[in-house]
Amino acid sequence: MRQSSVIARRVAAASVSLVLASGVAACAGPKDSDAGSGGDGKPAKGGTLTVLNRDPQKTFDPARLYTSGGGNVPSLVFRTLTTRNREDGAAGTKVVPDLATGLGKPNKDATAWTYTLKKGLKYEDGSPITTADIKYGIERSFAAELSGGAPFLRDWLVGGADYEGPYKDKGGLKSVETPDARTIVFRLNKPVGDFDYVATQTSFAPVPKNKDKGTKYAEHPISSGPYKVVKNDNDGERLQLERNPHWSAKTDDERKAYPDRIDVRSGLNSSVINQRLSASQGDDAAAVTTDTNLGPAELAKVSGDKKLAGQVGTGHFGYTNYLAFNPKVKPFDDPKVRQAIAYAVDRTSLVNAAGGSSLAEPATTFLPNQKAFGYTKFDHFPAGASGNPKKAKELLKEAGHQDGLTITLTHSNAKNFESSPEIATAVQDALKKAGITVKLQGLEENDYEDKVHDAQQEPGLFLAHWGADWPSGGPFLSPIFDGRQIVEDGYNFNSGFLNDKSVNSEIDAINKLTDHAEAAGRWGALDKKIGAKALNVPLFHPVYKRLYGKDVKNVVISDWTGVLDVSQVAVK
Repeated sequence: MRQSSVIARRVAAASVSLVLASGVAACAGPKDSDAGSGGDGKPAKGGTLTVLNRDPQKTFDPARLYTSGGGNVPSLVFRTLTTRNREDGAAGTKVVPDLATGLGKPNKDATAWTYTLKKGLKYEDGSPITTADIKYGIERSFAAELSGGAPFLRDWLVGGADYEGPYKDKGGLKSVETPDARTIVFRLNKPVGDFDYVATQTSFAPVPKNKDKGTKYAEHPISSGPYKVVKNDNDGERLQLERNPHWSAKTDDERKAYPDRIDVRSGLNSSVINQRLSASQGDDAAAVTTDTNLGPAELAKVSGDKKLAGQVGTGHFGYTNYLAFNPKVKPFDDPKVRQAIAYAVDRTSLVNAAGGSSLAEPATTFLPNQKAFGYTKFDHFPAGASGNPKKAKELLKEAGHQDGLTITLTHSNAKNFESSPEIATAVQDALKKAGITVKLQGLEENDYEDKVHDAQQEPGLFLAHWGADWPSGGPFLSPIFDGRQIVEDGYNFNSGFLNDKSVNSEIDAINKLTDHAEAAGRWGALDKKIGAKALNVPLFHPVYKRLYGKDVKNVVISDWTGVLDVSQVAVK
Protein backbone atom coordinates (compact mmCIF):
# COMPACT_ATOMS: atom_id res chain seq x y z
CA MET A 1 0.00 0.00 0.00
CA ARG A 2 1.17 3.52 -0.76
CA GLN A 3 0.93 6.78 1.17
CA SER A 4 -2.55 7.34 -0.26
CA SER A 5 -3.71 4.26 1.60
CA VAL A 6 -2.28 5.66 4.82
CA ILE A 7 -4.26 8.85 4.35
CA ALA A 8 -7.37 6.78 3.74
CA ARG A 9 -6.89 4.82 6.94
CA ARG A 10 -6.42 8.01 8.96
CA VAL A 11 -9.60 9.43 7.54
CA ALA A 12 -11.43 6.21 8.27
CA ALA A 13 -10.25 6.24 11.84
CA ALA A 14 -11.31 9.83 12.37
CA SER A 15 -14.52 9.91 10.43
CA VAL A 16 -15.96 6.47 10.14
CA SER A 17 -14.59 3.73 7.22
CA LEU A 18 -14.19 3.92 4.65
CA VAL A 19 -15.76 6.12 5.37
CA LEU A 20 -14.85 8.91 5.47
CA ALA A 21 -15.38 12.54 4.79
CA SER A 22 -14.69 11.82 1.12
CA GLY A 23 -16.22 8.37 1.18
CA VAL A 24 -13.09 6.23 1.49
CA ALA A 25 -13.10 3.15 3.30
CA ALA A 26 -16.42 1.43 3.25
CA CYS A 27 -18.82 1.41 6.17
CA ALA A 28 -21.85 -0.54 7.34
CA GLY A 29 -25.52 -0.44 8.12
CA PRO A 30 -27.99 0.07 10.94
CA LYS A 31 -29.44 -2.43 13.30
CA ASP A 32 -32.99 -3.25 12.28
CA SER A 33 -34.41 -1.48 15.32
CA ASP A 34 -32.74 1.76 14.29
CA ALA A 35 -33.51 1.74 10.60
CA GLY A 36 -36.41 3.91 9.56
CA SER A 37 -37.70 6.69 7.39
CA GLY A 38 -36.90 9.56 9.77
CA GLY A 39 -39.20 12.57 10.09
CA ASP A 40 -42.91 12.26 9.34
CA GLY A 41 -44.66 11.35 6.12
CA LYS A 42 -43.43 9.94 2.83
CA PRO A 43 -40.29 11.39 1.22
CA ALA A 44 -40.92 13.91 -1.54
CA LYS A 45 -38.86 16.06 -3.88
CA GLY A 46 -37.86 19.60 -2.94
CA GLY A 47 -36.05 21.64 -0.34
CA THR A 48 -32.42 22.00 0.66
CA LEU A 49 -30.37 19.35 2.45
CA THR A 50 -27.61 20.81 4.64
CA VAL A 51 -24.51 18.74 5.41
CA LEU A 52 -22.57 19.77 8.53
CA ASN A 53 -19.03 18.37 8.59
CA ARG A 54 -15.69 18.74 10.33
CA ASP A 55 -13.48 18.08 7.33
CA PRO A 56 -13.78 20.08 4.10
CA GLN A 57 -14.53 18.13 0.95
CA LYS A 58 -11.02 18.85 -0.32
CA THR A 59 -9.74 18.13 -3.81
CA PHE A 60 -13.22 17.68 -5.27
CA ASP A 61 -11.71 16.10 -8.36
CA PRO A 62 -12.58 12.47 -9.18
CA ALA A 63 -8.92 11.69 -9.84
CA ARG A 64 -7.85 12.85 -6.36
CA LEU A 65 -10.65 11.39 -4.26
CA TYR A 66 -9.99 8.08 -2.54
CA THR A 67 -13.50 6.68 -2.20
CA SER A 68 -15.26 3.36 -1.96
CA GLY A 69 -18.64 2.78 -3.55
CA GLY A 70 -18.40 6.17 -5.24
CA GLY A 71 -18.21 8.09 -1.98
CA ASN A 72 -21.02 9.93 -0.25
CA VAL A 73 -21.19 13.58 -1.31
CA PRO A 74 -18.96 12.84 -4.36
CA SER A 75 -21.43 10.26 -5.69
CA LEU A 76 -24.03 13.02 -6.05
CA VAL A 77 -21.87 14.54 -8.79
CA PHE A 78 -19.73 11.67 -10.08
CA ARG A 79 -21.21 8.46 -11.41
CA THR A 80 -18.94 5.46 -11.96
CA LEU A 81 -19.08 2.19 -13.89
CA THR A 82 -20.39 0.41 -10.79
CA THR A 83 -21.51 1.60 -7.38
CA ARG A 84 -22.75 0.33 -4.02
CA ASN A 85 -26.30 -0.91 -3.64
CA ARG A 86 -28.15 1.91 -1.83
CA GLU A 87 -30.02 -0.21 0.72
CA ASP A 88 -30.00 -0.70 4.47
CA GLY A 89 -27.73 -3.21 6.15
CA ALA A 90 -26.22 -6.27 4.51
CA ALA A 91 -28.07 -5.68 1.22
CA GLY A 92 -25.98 -2.54 0.89
CA THR A 93 -22.72 -4.51 0.59
CA LYS A 94 -23.59 -5.60 -2.95
CA VAL A 95 -21.91 -3.97 -5.93
CA VAL A 96 -24.35 -2.97 -8.70
CA PRO A 97 -24.15 -1.31 -12.14
CA ASP A 98 -24.13 2.48 -12.35
CA LEU A 99 -23.08 3.90 -15.72
CA ALA A 100 -22.68 0.35 -17.00
CA THR A 101 -25.55 -1.83 -18.18
CA GLY A 102 -24.42 -4.61 -15.88
CA LEU A 103 -21.47 -5.80 -13.86
CA GLY A 104 -18.21 -6.39 -15.69
CA LYS A 105 -17.64 -9.41 -17.89
CA PRO A 106 -14.32 -11.03 -16.96
CA ASN A 107 -12.24 -13.30 -19.14
CA LYS A 108 -11.41 -16.81 -17.91
CA ASP A 109 -8.68 -15.81 -15.44
CA ALA A 110 -10.11 -12.38 -14.44
CA THR A 111 -7.25 -10.46 -16.06
CA ALA A 112 -9.53 -8.64 -18.52
CA TRP A 113 -12.84 -6.94 -17.71
CA THR A 114 -15.36 -5.53 -20.20
CA TYR A 115 -18.17 -3.05 -19.49
CA THR A 116 -20.91 -1.61 -21.70
CA LEU A 117 -22.38 1.83 -21.02
CA LYS A 118 -26.12 2.48 -20.79
CA LYS A 119 -27.74 4.47 -23.57
CA GLY A 120 -28.76 8.08 -23.07
CA LEU A 121 -26.14 9.09 -20.48
CA LYS A 122 -25.46 12.83 -20.42
CA TYR A 123 -23.34 15.43 -18.63
CA GLU A 124 -24.77 18.57 -17.04
CA ASP A 125 -24.34 20.43 -20.35
CA GLY A 126 -26.33 17.82 -22.27
CA SER A 127 -23.34 16.31 -24.09
CA PRO A 128 -23.13 12.49 -24.23
CA ILE A 129 -20.98 10.44 -21.84
CA THR A 130 -18.69 8.02 -23.70
CA THR A 131 -16.20 5.35 -22.73
CA ALA A 132 -13.43 7.62 -24.04
CA ASP A 133 -14.33 10.00 -21.18
CA ILE A 134 -14.02 7.19 -18.61
CA LYS A 135 -10.66 6.18 -20.08
CA TYR A 136 -9.47 9.80 -19.91
CA GLY A 137 -10.73 10.17 -16.33
CA ILE A 138 -8.72 7.11 -15.32
CA GLU A 139 -5.64 8.39 -17.14
CA ARG A 140 -5.85 11.71 -15.28
CA SER A 141 -5.60 9.82 -11.97
CA PHE A 142 -2.04 8.82 -12.92
CA ALA A 143 -0.86 12.44 -13.20
CA ALA A 144 1.46 13.58 -10.42
CA GLU A 145 -0.46 16.86 -10.23
CA LEU A 146 -3.62 14.95 -9.30
CA SER A 147 -2.28 12.56 -6.67
CA GLY A 148 -4.29 11.25 -3.72
CA GLY A 149 -6.68 8.77 -5.30
CA ALA A 150 -6.78 5.00 -4.93
CA PRO A 151 -3.55 3.25 -6.00
CA PHE A 152 -5.02 0.02 -7.35
CA LEU A 153 -5.03 0.79 -11.08
CA ARG A 154 -1.40 1.87 -11.01
CA ASP A 155 -0.56 -1.54 -9.56
CA TRP A 156 -2.93 -3.64 -11.65
CA LEU A 157 -3.27 -2.17 -15.16
CA VAL A 158 -0.73 -3.41 -17.67
CA GLY A 159 1.79 -0.59 -18.06
CA GLY A 160 0.30 1.33 -15.16
CA ALA A 161 3.47 1.39 -13.06
CA ASP A 162 5.30 3.48 -15.68
CA TYR A 163 2.44 5.64 -16.97
CA GLU A 164 2.63 9.34 -15.98
CA GLY A 165 -0.79 10.59 -17.01
CA PRO A 166 -2.19 12.34 -20.12
CA TYR A 167 -0.43 15.67 -19.58
CA LYS A 168 2.97 14.02 -20.09
CA ASP A 169 2.07 10.95 -22.12
CA LYS A 170 -0.28 11.79 -24.97
CA GLY A 171 -0.37 8.16 -26.06
CA GLY A 172 -2.58 7.16 -23.15
CA LEU A 173 -2.90 3.85 -21.33
CA LYS A 174 -3.00 1.08 -23.91
CA SER A 175 -4.37 -1.35 -21.31
CA VAL A 176 -7.65 0.61 -21.22
CA GLU A 177 -9.34 0.02 -24.56
CA THR A 178 -12.42 1.75 -25.98
CA PRO A 179 -13.38 -0.08 -29.19
CA ASP A 180 -16.54 2.05 -29.41
CA ALA A 181 -18.36 4.81 -27.50
CA ARG A 182 -20.15 2.34 -25.23
CA THR A 183 -17.54 -0.39 -24.66
CA ILE A 184 -14.50 -0.27 -22.40
CA VAL A 185 -11.98 -3.04 -21.65
CA PHE A 186 -9.42 -3.18 -18.86
CA ARG A 187 -6.37 -5.45 -19.20
CA LEU A 188 -4.68 -6.35 -15.94
CA ASN A 189 -1.30 -7.82 -15.05
CA LYS A 190 -2.85 -10.16 -12.46
CA PRO A 191 -6.24 -11.75 -11.75
CA VAL A 192 -8.59 -9.41 -9.84
CA GLY A 193 -11.88 -11.11 -9.04
CA ASP A 194 -12.99 -8.01 -7.12
CA PHE A 195 -12.66 -5.64 -10.08
CA ASP A 196 -16.36 -4.71 -9.98
CA TYR A 197 -15.71 -3.27 -6.50
CA VAL A 198 -12.69 -1.34 -7.75
CA ALA A 199 -14.84 0.15 -10.53
CA THR A 200 -16.82 2.01 -7.84
CA GLN A 201 -13.82 4.29 -7.15
CA THR A 202 -14.29 7.88 -8.34
CA SER A 203 -11.30 7.55 -10.67
CA PHE A 204 -13.77 5.66 -12.88
CA ALA A 205 -15.96 8.77 -13.24
CA PRO A 206 -16.06 10.18 -16.79
CA VAL A 207 -14.20 13.42 -17.51
CA PRO A 208 -14.63 15.13 -20.90
CA LYS A 209 -11.14 15.95 -22.18
CA ASN A 210 -12.20 19.31 -23.64
CA LYS A 211 -13.44 20.46 -20.21
CA ASP A 212 -10.37 19.36 -18.22
CA LYS A 213 -8.64 22.26 -16.44
CA GLY A 214 -6.01 20.22 -14.62
CA THR A 215 -5.74 21.15 -10.95
CA LYS A 216 -8.52 23.74 -11.45
CA TYR A 217 -11.04 21.10 -12.55
CA ALA A 218 -12.18 20.62 -8.92
CA GLU A 219 -13.65 24.13 -8.89
CA HIS A 220 -16.30 23.06 -11.38
CA PRO A 221 -16.11 19.38 -12.31
CA ILE A 222 -18.55 18.36 -15.04
CA SER A 223 -21.37 16.40 -13.44
CA SER A 224 -22.52 12.97 -14.56
CA GLY A 225 -24.74 12.59 -11.47
CA PRO A 226 -28.02 14.12 -10.25
CA TYR A 227 -26.35 17.32 -8.93
CA LYS A 228 -23.86 19.81 -10.31
CA VAL A 229 -21.41 22.05 -8.46
CA VAL A 230 -22.47 25.71 -8.43
CA LYS A 231 -20.09 26.87 -5.70
CA ASN A 232 -16.84 25.53 -4.23
CA ASP A 233 -15.23 27.88 -1.70
CA ASN A 234 -11.93 27.37 0.15
CA ASP A 235 -11.20 23.98 -1.37
CA GLY A 236 -14.46 22.35 -0.38
CA GLU A 237 -15.17 24.19 2.86
CA ARG A 238 -18.44 25.42 1.37
CA LEU A 239 -19.80 23.26 -1.41
CA GLN A 240 -23.18 24.02 -2.99
CA LEU A 241 -24.92 21.65 -5.37
CA GLU A 242 -28.03 22.07 -7.51
CA ARG A 243 -29.90 19.72 -9.78
CA ASN A 244 -28.26 18.55 -13.00
CA PRO A 245 -31.10 19.05 -15.53
CA HIS A 246 -29.71 16.37 -17.85
CA TRP A 247 -29.52 13.59 -15.26
CA SER A 248 -32.28 11.05 -15.75
CA ALA A 249 -33.60 8.65 -13.12
CA LYS A 250 -34.31 6.27 -16.02
CA THR A 251 -30.57 5.60 -16.26
CA ASP A 252 -29.91 5.63 -12.50
CA ASP A 253 -31.54 3.05 -10.23
CA GLU A 254 -29.50 4.01 -7.16
CA ARG A 255 -29.78 7.74 -6.42
CA LYS A 256 -33.14 9.15 -5.30
CA ALA A 257 -32.15 12.83 -5.65
CA TYR A 258 -35.03 14.17 -3.54
CA PRO A 259 -33.65 17.61 -2.45
CA ASP A 260 -33.42 20.45 -4.96
CA ARG A 261 -30.16 21.67 -3.43
CA ILE A 262 -27.32 20.31 -1.26
CA ASP A 263 -25.38 22.76 0.93
CA VAL A 264 -22.18 21.30 2.44
CA ARG A 265 -20.68 23.38 5.26
CA SER A 266 -17.38 22.17 6.69
CA GLY A 267 -14.66 23.24 9.12
CA LEU A 268 -17.03 22.90 12.08
CA ASN A 269 -16.25 21.59 15.56
CA SER A 270 -17.69 18.14 16.32
CA SER A 271 -19.55 19.31 19.40
CA VAL A 272 -21.03 22.22 17.45
CA ILE A 273 -22.26 19.85 14.74
CA ASN A 274 -23.98 17.58 17.26
CA GLN A 275 -25.46 20.57 19.13
CA ARG A 276 -26.92 21.97 15.92
CA LEU A 277 -28.37 18.62 14.87
CA SER A 278 -29.84 18.14 18.35
CA ALA A 279 -31.50 21.55 18.33
CA SER A 280 -32.69 21.15 14.70
CA GLN A 281 -33.46 24.87 14.36
CA GLY A 282 -34.01 26.54 10.98
CA ASP A 283 -31.93 24.97 8.20
CA ASP A 284 -30.45 22.51 10.69
CA ALA A 285 -33.77 20.68 10.90
CA ALA A 286 -32.99 19.38 7.40
CA ALA A 287 -29.32 18.66 8.11
CA VAL A 288 -27.08 15.58 8.36
CA THR A 289 -23.39 14.90 8.92
CA THR A 290 -21.23 12.50 6.94
CA ASP A 291 -18.17 12.57 9.20
CA THR A 292 -19.11 13.23 12.85
CA ASN A 293 -19.98 10.49 15.33
CA LEU A 294 -21.60 10.74 18.72
CA GLY A 295 -19.08 10.18 21.50
CA PRO A 296 -19.88 8.22 24.70
CA ALA A 297 -20.96 11.28 26.71
CA GLU A 298 -23.05 12.71 23.85
CA LEU A 299 -24.67 9.35 23.19
CA ALA A 300 -25.65 8.99 26.85
CA LYS A 301 -27.34 12.39 26.71
CA VAL A 302 -29.12 11.68 23.44
CA SER A 303 -30.27 8.23 24.56
CA GLY A 304 -32.06 9.80 27.52
CA ASP A 305 -34.17 11.95 25.22
CA LYS A 306 -36.82 9.87 23.43
CA LYS A 307 -37.24 12.41 20.64
CA LEU A 308 -33.51 12.76 19.96
CA ALA A 309 -32.98 9.01 20.20
CA GLY A 310 -35.26 8.74 17.17
CA GLN A 311 -32.83 10.94 15.23
CA VAL A 312 -29.83 8.62 15.55
CA GLY A 313 -28.59 6.37 12.77
CA THR A 314 -26.55 3.27 13.62
CA GLY A 315 -23.87 1.97 11.28
CA HIS A 316 -21.38 -0.89 11.18
CA PHE A 317 -18.27 -0.48 9.06
CA GLY A 318 -15.83 -3.19 7.93
CA TYR A 319 -13.24 -2.21 10.52
CA THR A 320 -11.22 -3.99 13.22
CA ASN A 321 -9.23 -2.64 16.14
CA TYR A 322 -6.45 -4.96 17.26
CA LEU A 323 -3.18 -5.48 19.09
CA ALA A 324 -0.32 -5.90 16.60
CA PHE A 325 2.86 -7.86 17.34
CA ASN A 326 6.27 -7.45 15.74
CA PRO A 327 7.72 -10.98 16.00
CA LYS A 328 11.19 -9.61 15.26
CA VAL A 329 11.20 -7.99 18.70
CA LYS A 330 11.65 -10.09 21.86
CA PRO A 331 9.70 -11.51 23.64
CA PHE A 332 7.09 -11.40 20.83
CA ASP A 333 9.19 -13.76 18.72
CA ASP A 334 7.82 -16.52 20.95
CA PRO A 335 4.32 -17.65 19.89
CA LYS A 336 3.53 -18.68 23.46
CA VAL A 337 4.02 -15.11 24.66
CA ARG A 338 1.72 -13.83 21.92
CA GLN A 339 -0.86 -16.47 22.80
CA ALA A 340 -0.62 -15.59 26.50
CA ILE A 341 -1.44 -11.96 25.70
CA ALA A 342 -4.37 -13.09 23.56
CA TYR A 343 -5.76 -15.09 26.48
CA ALA A 344 -5.22 -12.23 28.94
CA VAL A 345 -7.19 -9.50 27.12
CA ASP A 346 -10.42 -8.37 28.73
CA ARG A 347 -12.77 -7.51 25.88
CA THR A 348 -15.49 -6.24 28.19
CA SER A 349 -13.19 -3.57 29.59
CA LEU A 350 -11.99 -2.76 26.08
CA VAL A 351 -15.54 -2.31 24.80
CA ASN A 352 -16.26 -0.07 27.79
CA ALA A 353 -13.11 1.96 27.08
CA ALA A 354 -14.28 2.40 23.48
CA GLY A 355 -17.57 3.90 24.69
CA GLY A 356 -19.65 0.89 25.70
CA SER A 357 -21.61 -1.78 23.89
CA SER A 358 -23.52 0.83 21.87
CA LEU A 359 -20.27 1.98 20.25
CA ALA A 360 -18.18 -1.21 20.07
CA GLU A 361 -18.56 -4.97 19.69
CA PRO A 362 -15.98 -7.53 20.90
CA ALA A 363 -13.88 -9.17 18.16
CA THR A 364 -12.10 -12.53 18.04
CA THR A 365 -11.57 -12.61 14.24
CA PHE A 366 -9.53 -10.24 12.14
CA LEU A 367 -12.20 -10.08 9.45
CA PRO A 368 -15.19 -7.92 10.39
CA ASN A 369 -18.25 -9.82 11.58
CA GLN A 370 -20.16 -9.40 8.32
CA LYS A 371 -20.98 -12.04 5.72
CA ALA A 372 -19.69 -9.95 2.81
CA PHE A 373 -16.14 -10.15 4.17
CA GLY A 374 -16.31 -13.91 4.64
CA TYR A 375 -16.72 -13.74 8.42
CA THR A 376 -16.16 -17.18 9.92
CA LYS A 377 -16.69 -17.47 13.65
CA PHE A 378 -13.67 -18.73 15.60
CA ASP A 379 -11.75 -17.98 18.78
CA HIS A 380 -8.35 -19.67 18.89
CA PHE A 381 -7.46 -18.25 22.29
CA PRO A 382 -10.76 -18.02 24.20
CA ALA A 383 -10.46 -15.39 26.87
CA GLY A 384 -14.14 -15.21 27.69
CA ALA A 385 -15.77 -11.88 28.35
CA SER A 386 -13.17 -10.71 30.88
CA GLY A 387 -9.93 -12.51 30.03
CA ASN A 388 -8.33 -15.79 31.07
CA PRO A 389 -5.29 -14.81 33.18
CA LYS A 390 -4.86 -18.39 34.47
CA LYS A 391 -4.29 -19.78 30.95
CA ALA A 392 -2.07 -16.81 30.13
CA LYS A 393 0.15 -17.55 33.15
CA GLU A 394 0.45 -21.20 32.12
CA LEU A 395 1.69 -20.21 28.69
CA LEU A 396 4.11 -17.66 30.12
CA LYS A 397 5.54 -20.36 32.38
CA GLU A 398 6.01 -22.66 29.38
CA ALA A 399 7.80 -19.79 27.64
CA GLY A 400 10.18 -19.38 30.59
CA HIS A 401 8.51 -16.35 32.16
CA GLN A 402 7.15 -17.96 35.33
CA ASP A 403 7.88 -14.74 37.20
CA GLY A 404 6.02 -12.67 34.64
CA LEU A 405 7.50 -10.17 32.21
CA THR A 406 7.57 -6.47 31.39
CA ILE A 407 6.65 -5.17 27.93
CA THR A 408 5.91 -1.83 26.23
CA LEU A 409 2.66 -0.98 24.43
CA THR A 410 2.80 1.86 21.90
CA HIS A 411 -0.36 3.86 21.30
CA SER A 412 -1.59 7.17 19.90
CA ASN A 413 -2.43 10.15 22.09
CA ALA A 414 -5.30 11.04 19.75
CA LYS A 415 -8.72 10.94 21.40
CA ASN A 416 -10.17 8.44 18.97
CA PHE A 417 -11.33 5.65 21.31
CA GLU A 418 -9.45 3.03 19.29
CA SER A 419 -5.68 3.46 19.49
CA SER A 420 -5.84 6.08 22.26
CA PRO A 421 -4.87 6.09 25.97
CA GLU A 422 -8.23 4.72 27.15
CA ILE A 423 -7.78 1.55 25.11
CA ALA A 424 -4.12 1.20 26.06
CA THR A 425 -4.95 1.48 29.76
CA ALA A 426 -7.63 -1.23 29.43
CA VAL A 427 -5.03 -3.56 27.89
CA GLN A 428 -2.53 -2.65 30.60
CA ASP A 429 -4.99 -3.46 33.39
CA ALA A 430 -6.02 -6.80 31.87
CA LEU A 431 -2.46 -8.03 31.29
CA LYS A 432 -1.46 -7.08 34.83
CA LYS A 433 -3.78 -9.85 36.12
CA ALA A 434 -1.70 -12.34 34.14
CA GLY A 435 1.57 -11.12 35.61
CA ILE A 436 2.48 -8.96 32.64
CA THR A 437 3.60 -5.42 33.43
CA VAL A 438 2.79 -3.09 30.55
CA LYS A 439 4.59 0.21 30.13
CA LEU A 440 2.67 2.66 27.95
CA GLN A 441 4.36 4.68 25.21
CA GLY A 442 2.04 7.40 23.93
CA LEU A 443 2.92 9.25 20.73
CA GLU A 444 1.34 12.15 18.89
CA GLU A 445 -0.81 10.86 16.04
CA ASN A 446 1.58 11.58 13.16
CA ASP A 447 4.57 10.19 15.06
CA TYR A 448 2.54 7.12 15.99
CA GLU A 449 1.47 6.47 12.38
CA ASP A 450 5.00 6.95 11.08
CA LYS A 451 6.56 4.66 13.67
CA VAL A 452 4.13 1.74 13.55
CA HIS A 453 4.24 1.66 9.73
CA ASP A 454 8.04 1.83 9.48
CA ALA A 455 9.51 -1.66 9.11
CA GLN A 456 12.77 -0.49 10.66
CA GLN A 457 11.21 1.23 13.68
CA GLU A 458 8.05 -0.81 14.27
CA PRO A 459 7.57 -1.43 18.02
CA GLY A 460 7.10 -4.91 19.44
CA LEU A 461 3.49 -4.29 20.51
CA PHE A 462 1.11 -1.53 19.47
CA LEU A 463 -2.55 -0.68 19.02
CA ALA A 464 -3.64 -0.86 15.39
CA HIS A 465 -6.73 -0.69 13.21
CA TRP A 466 -7.73 -1.55 9.67
CA GLY A 467 -10.69 -0.54 7.51
CA ALA A 468 -11.94 -1.98 4.23
CA ASP A 469 -11.63 -0.34 0.82
CA TRP A 470 -14.68 -2.36 -0.17
CA PRO A 471 -16.73 -5.11 1.54
CA SER A 472 -14.62 -8.14 0.69
CA GLY A 473 -11.95 -10.15 2.50
CA GLY A 474 -9.26 -9.27 -0.05
CA PRO A 475 -8.58 -5.65 0.88
CA PHE A 476 -8.67 -6.74 4.51
CA LEU A 477 -6.31 -9.70 4.55
CA SER A 478 -3.96 -9.04 1.63
CA PRO A 479 -2.28 -5.82 2.81
CA ILE A 480 -1.77 -7.21 6.34
CA PHE A 481 -0.71 -10.79 5.63
CA ASP A 482 0.59 -11.07 2.05
CA GLY A 483 4.38 -11.36 2.38
CA ARG A 484 4.92 -9.80 -1.03
CA GLN A 485 3.40 -6.58 0.29
CA ILE A 486 5.99 -6.13 3.03
CA VAL A 487 7.58 -2.72 2.49
CA GLU A 488 11.04 -2.40 3.99
CA ASP A 489 11.67 1.23 3.01
CA GLY A 490 8.21 2.84 3.15
CA TYR A 491 4.81 2.54 4.80
CA ASN A 492 4.38 -1.11 5.77
CA PHE A 493 1.09 -2.66 6.94
CA ASN A 494 2.21 -6.30 7.30
CA SER A 495 3.16 -5.68 10.93
CA GLY A 496 3.69 -9.40 11.65
CA PHE A 497 6.07 -9.68 8.66
CA LEU A 498 4.23 -12.83 7.61
CA ASN A 499 5.59 -14.27 4.37
CA ASP A 500 4.04 -17.72 4.21
CA LYS A 501 4.01 -19.29 0.73
CA SER A 502 0.77 -21.16 1.45
CA VAL A 503 -0.94 -17.92 2.55
CA ASN A 504 0.38 -16.02 -0.47
CA SER A 505 -0.76 -18.80 -2.81
CA GLU A 506 -4.24 -18.88 -1.30
CA ILE A 507 -4.55 -15.11 -1.70
CA ASP A 508 -3.67 -15.50 -5.38
CA ALA A 509 -6.16 -18.33 -5.80
CA ILE A 510 -9.02 -16.39 -4.19
CA ASN A 511 -8.24 -13.31 -6.24
CA LYS A 512 -9.04 -15.31 -9.38
CA LEU A 513 -12.59 -15.96 -8.17
CA THR A 514 -15.35 -13.78 -9.59
CA ASP A 515 -18.06 -15.50 -7.53
CA HIS A 516 -18.05 -13.26 -4.44
CA ALA A 517 -19.91 -15.76 -2.26
CA GLU A 518 -17.34 -18.45 -3.03
CA ALA A 519 -14.50 -16.00 -2.45
CA ALA A 520 -15.99 -14.92 0.88
CA GLY A 521 -15.94 -18.48 2.16
CA ARG A 522 -12.29 -18.85 1.20
CA TRP A 523 -11.36 -15.54 2.83
CA GLY A 524 -13.03 -16.67 6.05
CA ALA A 525 -11.10 -19.94 6.06
CA LEU A 526 -7.86 -18.07 5.42
CA ASP A 527 -8.61 -15.69 8.29
CA LYS A 528 -9.01 -18.70 10.58
CA LYS A 529 -5.73 -20.23 9.38
CA ILE A 530 -3.78 -17.01 9.88
CA GLY A 531 -5.45 -16.34 13.23
CA ALA A 532 -3.87 -19.48 14.70
CA LYS A 533 -0.46 -17.87 14.27
CA ALA A 534 -1.31 -15.20 16.89
CA LEU A 535 0.30 -12.38 14.92
CA ASN A 536 -2.31 -10.00 16.31
CA VAL A 537 -5.14 -9.94 18.84
CA PRO A 538 -8.51 -8.71 17.50
CA LEU A 539 -10.10 -6.48 20.15
CA PHE A 540 -13.32 -4.88 18.91
CA HIS A 541 -15.28 -3.64 15.93
CA PRO A 542 -16.59 -0.06 16.20
CA VAL A 543 -20.26 0.91 15.90
CA TYR A 544 -21.14 4.36 14.57
CA LYS A 545 -23.90 6.56 15.94
CA ARG A 546 -24.78 9.77 14.11
CA LEU A 547 -27.47 12.37 14.60
CA TYR A 548 -29.59 13.82 11.82
CA GLY A 549 -32.05 16.71 11.76
CA LYS A 550 -35.70 16.23 12.75
CA ASP A 551 -37.02 16.83 9.22
CA VAL A 552 -34.72 14.32 7.52
CA LYS A 553 -36.56 11.41 5.89
CA ASN A 554 -35.63 8.15 4.17
CA VAL A 555 -32.60 7.29 6.28
CA VAL A 556 -30.58 4.54 4.60
CA ILE A 557 -27.36 3.21 6.17
CA SER A 558 -25.68 0.35 4.35
CA ASP A 559 -23.11 -2.14 5.55
CA TRP A 560 -20.78 -0.75 2.87
CA THR A 561 -20.47 2.78 4.26
CA GLY A 562 -21.87 2.63 7.79
CA VAL A 563 -23.19 6.18 7.48
CA LEU A 564 -26.34 7.87 6.25
CA ASP A 565 -26.46 7.87 2.45
CA VAL A 566 -27.08 11.41 1.24
CA SER A 567 -28.24 10.14 -2.15
CA GLN A 568 -31.34 8.67 -0.47
CA VAL A 569 -32.29 11.49 1.90
CA ALA A 570 -35.42 13.61 1.57
CA VAL A 571 -36.23 16.77 3.52
CA LYS A 572 -39.84 17.25 2.36
